[in-house]
Amino acid sequence: MSAERWLAKIWPLQLSIDDMLQRSFGLDVWERGEDFLIAAAPERVLSELEHCGAARVERISTVRDYVAAKDPKQKN
Repeated sequence: MSAERWLAKIWPLQLSIDDMLQRSFGLDVWERGEDFLIAAAPERVLSELEHCGAARVERISTVRDYVAAKDPKQKN
């Protein structure tokens, strides 16, 4: 699997937001909502969160594409 990082909205299903933040899931948290996180992580991490039932994950964009859209001068 690619090591490309995805920006995703993550809703914990088994843990509270605080508990999820204290664990080492390999998430680079960009934003914390009341019941969700916006985080960057490799696909394998997001897939594992889904597979084990720890979270519902909505992939927003690859981090590379997100940064490029925000700053068109940014090179891929």
